[in-house]
Amino acid sequence: APTAAPAVPLPPLVLADIEGAGALEGSAVLYRLGYADDHQLRAYALARWSAPPPQLVRQRLREQLGRDRPVLNLGESASLAREGGTQPHILRLELEEFAHVFESAERSHGALRLRASLFTSTPGGERLLGQRSISVQRPAPTPDAPGGVRALAAATDAAAADISRWLQQVR
Repeated sequence: APTAAPAVPLPPLVLADIEGAGALEGSAVLYRLGYADDHQLRAYALARWSAPPPQLVRQRLREQLGRDRPVLNLGESASLAREGGTQPHILRLELEEFAHVFESAERSHGALRLRASLFTSTPGGERLLGQRSISVQRPAPTPDAPGGVRALAAATDAAAADISRWLQQVR
């Protein structure tokens, strides 16, 4: 059987730490009752993340984006520049929402919203190449904390795919 020609590898990318505001810096699994008080974030009493959501989202994005290209930390980009003379683009993300949202007592979804900014390094500092807001919702299989966690994992994977497509368009 003929084999496909290998794809041209994408250039390295630096994935900076993800910024998260307020409640997103903690380890509580958060939810909102969209049918009662849509603006009030609440924490599940017995459900906790293994790390703050910005760290978990970064880990998942690094795994997903790393399938197509090398993904580096900020410190690794300096050594790459010294060795090869090239500066990889820098992806900065702000996590604005990461919650389990209930439309009713029986129906819910995981909601993820972030802002992605892609920069290039110049002698004068960083220059913005592109910016995009990404909002993803995925249905929760069950109306409880485990269902919300699965929905947020699926939303994170969908956001990673969206970011990957966007990165291939921005030059």
